[in-house]
Amino acid sequence: MTGHTAYDAIIIGAGPNGLAAAITLAQAGLSVVVYEAEGSIGGGTRSAELTLPGFIHDVCSAVHPLGVASPVFRSLPLADYGLAWVQPPAALAHPLEDGTAAVLERSLQATGDTLGQDAARYRRLIGPLVARWEQLLADLLGPLPLPPRHPLTLARFGLWALWPAYHLARTLFQGDPARALFAGMAAHSMLPLAQPLTAAFSLLLGAAGHAVGWPLAQGGSQRIAEALASHLRALGGEILTGERVTSLEALPPARAVLFNTSPRALVHIAGERLPPGYRRALERYRYGPAAFKVDWALDGPIPWRAAACARAATVHLGGTLEEIAAGEAAVWRGEHPEWPFVILVQASLFDPTRAPQGEHTAWAYCHVPNGSTFDMTERIEAQIERFAPGFRARILARSVTTPALLEAHNANCIGGHIGGGVQDWRQHYFRPAPRLNPYAAPARGIYICSASTPPGAGVHGMCGYHAARAALQELRRERSAARTSPPSTY
Repeated sequence: MTGHTAYDAIIIGAGPNGLAAAITLAQAGLSVVVYEAEGSIGGGTRSAELTLPGFIHDVCSAVHPLGVASPVFRSLPLADYGLAWVQPPAALAHPLEDGTAAVLERSLQATGDTLGQDAARYRRLIGPLVARWEQLLADLLGPLPLPPRHPLTLARFGLWALWPAYHLARTLFQGDPARALFAGMAAHSMLPLAQPLTAAFSLLLGAAGHAVGWPLAQGGSQRIAEALASHLRALGGEILTGERVTSLEALPPARAVLFNTSPRALVHIAGERLPPGYRRALERYRYGPAAFKVDWALDGPIPWRAAACARAATVHLGGTLEEIAAGEAAVWRGEHPEWPFVILVQASLFDPTRAPQGEHTAWAYCHVPNGSTFDMTERIEAQIERFAPGFRARILARSVTTPALLEAHNANCIGGHIGGGVQDWRQHYFRPAPRLNPYAAPARGIYICSASTPPGAGVHGMCGYHAARAALQELRRERSAARTSPPSTY
């Protein structure tokens, strides 16, 4: 590794959470080093020429409502290091079979104009959350299990968030456009839409679309990691790539080690230091469905039948509420839907740095059972062709990323799962194990700061920030105790 240089803190994993943790510790004056197993930093925020030269594709995450909203990212001078957000005119489009589309516009009124008879119902549901967005975000991205700072706002959110998305959509809305829009946002949960809490994903993503948009990072998601890394280095932190950590004994001395890893990797690396009960809890941690992803180089824009789809970088393809719910339920039964729900991103429409002039990129994935080896390329492309006849004729090249390749690229994606672990009612609040401080392992100096801790998945860095704050509190207590302890006598 790096010889015997001692550090105050070591972070394992240079994804957004690991970098946010390292920055938080470095800001407090600690000496920090980040170890990254891969040859480049970023974790879920890498970009690369996956198809043809000059076509820049996001390897995993591509659209960042929680990135632009993140309290920790907003507190940092990331723009000084080249990070710029690109805001498409609309956050999201969801085309329907009749050639129309439900569109999540920045304006509540304009969104309602695409929802027909459900416009007023949608505004009554989402409007109060948008009006109190900062309060809502502070509690949803805050450290758990602390009491909420804005209990009335969170209670209003929770009144609907606890519902299964399928049942809430059918209860509140009458028409297909609003129901489909709500279902597509809920499907980001990677849970069956009949499960409780799935409505929370729709409410959060919908409110975010109005409050902050669903932006892209100009030049690719890699720019987020690069900006974080540049700021960390400016604070004196170090980053070492191509350094895979397999045991704590191989690391230099440190007062704290923060794991931006899966619980499985924490057990593998630090298992002997962890109490048996905690280790068993981590071994029981559940990982959800996988992603099967395809990237394309295109000779022109996607020929959507619904013209409104060209206003949004993100397009949800899955038809009606019932179709989406059936497909996501099938994945949880270990099946591969004939017509999968597809999340598609057309970044180059709004960020011309992504492709040569006149040409375009597209990125899409669907959910499959964890560890699946089934090739979903044809089914994904058929779903796109359904709403954009002539799409296949635009393809210059494609790159397919299977669940196995996702895990090979990022070890946190167990079996191809990209969400840091199932985020249902059992694993939403108590991740990775039931503890008053979920970031601190019951072993001195060991912490976990990945998306397997609250508040969970998303490129926002808040898991890393909260874990670093927990580590700082413990280190300060230790320092205070050392200063006040009487000298030893022999």
